[in-house]
Amino acid sequence: MTESDDDDEPQLSASTLAALNEFYADQQQKDEQLKQILNNQDDGEPSNIIFDEDWQLSQFWYDDLTVDTIVKAILKITTNNDSIALISCPTLYPSLKKHAEARQVKLFEYDERFSIHQPNFIRYDYKNPLDIPKDMSQGFDLVIADPPFLSEECLEKISETVKFLSKKYIFICTGATMAGLVEKLLNVKKCKFKPQHKNNLANEFWCYANFSFDSLIE
Repeated sequence: MTESDDDDEPQLSASTLAALNEFYADQQQKDEQLKQILNNQDDGEPSNIIFDEDWQLSQFWYDDLTVDTIVKAILKITTNNDSIALISCPTLYPSLKKHAEARQVKLFEYDERFSIHQPNFIRYDYKNPLDIPKDMSQGFDLVIADPPFLSEECLEKISETVKFLSKKYIFICTGATMAGLVEKLLNVKKCKFKPQHKNNLANEFWCYANFSFDSLIE
């Protein structure tokens, strides 16, 4: 390689390099904090870990008010003997689990970071909608899902999972553009309540349910 070749290589500016190093240092600190929490915890699950959104996985977290509102409705529509399935909506899990009392709550999620919620974590890939424990068929009184991608394929496959798991109540959060399809696939109706996210999204999101969700939060 000649001296001129060295000169042609792209070089990061000092400010860009500093920002990159700060990002890696922040990630390392979070990894260390997670390891420390997991090493020091008792047999119970950690409840105070907040993960960053992974946009490559199309993750967009609900804001606190949305979480509180949905959890409030869940606790009203279910009883202590009921089972609840959360599909691709991991930010609901800590708050719901905290207030669930004797309710059984299972998290179906692709992101392995949330395996910290074992034994209630079940790895789930929507592309294989029925690759889940067969003994869970119609095993949940309430199934809540938030399809990660606004596509017909994603919604259709997650709907397979929802119908497999559900024996009663269904609640879905997805884009307004999917309204007709989600209502057709799962026999749900649009709610007045609109979920909000911590980072504002360009797409409008709605909620859909086969029960009177809005009356539970009035």
